[in-house]
Amino acid sequence: MPAAQPPPAPPSAPPPPVADYATGRGPAISAALTDTNVRVNSDFRGDRIVLYGAVFDPEARPSDVVVIVRGPDQPVRIARKSRVAGVWINSRPVVFQGAPGFYIAASTRPLDDIARFGVLRRLEAGVDHLRMNAPAEQSTETRYGVRDMVVSSLGSDYLDWKQAVVRLKTEEKLYAVDERGVRFVDKGLFRAEIPLPAEAPIGRYDVRILLFQGGQPVSEKDRTLTVEKVGVERGLYLWAHERPWSYGVAAMAFALGAGWAASSAFRRD
Repeated sequence: MPAAQPPPAPPSAPPPPVADYATGRGPAISAALTDTNVRVNSDFRGDRIVLYGAVFDPEARPSDVVVIVRGPDQPVRIARKSRVAGVWINSRPVVFQGAPGFYIAASTRPLDDIARFGVLRRLEAGVDHLRMNAPAEQSTETRYGVRDMVVSSLGSDYLDWKQAVVRLKTEEKLYAVDERGVRFVDKGLFRAEIPLPAEAPIGRYDVRILLFQGGQPVSEKDRTLTVEKVGVERGLYLWAHERPWSYGVAAMAFALGAGWAASSAFRRD
């Protein structure tokens, strides 16, 4: 019998509002990106996201800063290899939804030293706390007298499948946790530098800057970053995504033409 999976957690609620430092009622954080646009062309070999910020606290309490950069969500299709009659074949693929195409959590020290498991899970701070589901593998049933239980056909293997997604993304340098990625460079002033690989997806990135004190988030700032193609690459990208049928036909025609031209050249030789 497949094991019952708890229903997906609701979207994490934002931390309670924290009064501005200027009013003298509590700590606050401020931050800005040095560049909010990353332009990708044929020579793009990756970039770095640089962020500067400041912590304002009249009582100068010990503080930690966590910076989370999350790219656009993308479905992830994954299959498990199994040996059948001496031959390795792929199992039926599982498609995970809600997985970010890019994710890095940078902090002043290890996340487990900053906050407890429940806090990190609510904030999705760290790759182990990302929420992603496989909707096609889930069904709603009544079990043990309890209605609307979400049951996954993956059963107890669900975590193994999820960890496989994280492992593959990590190997592609699209997921990471940098425990020393945020540094205080002066009293209250900090700097973070996030590597952006050449394989990073195109789209809008959400940058979340969290101030922790006593194991709890006490202030937050949100910034956005856009990764976009430029030049001929942008035209081709927009054509492929906005008019996929015509792009596909044109690509096939180009391939046939190139093949015919190569064939003709070899015949003449």
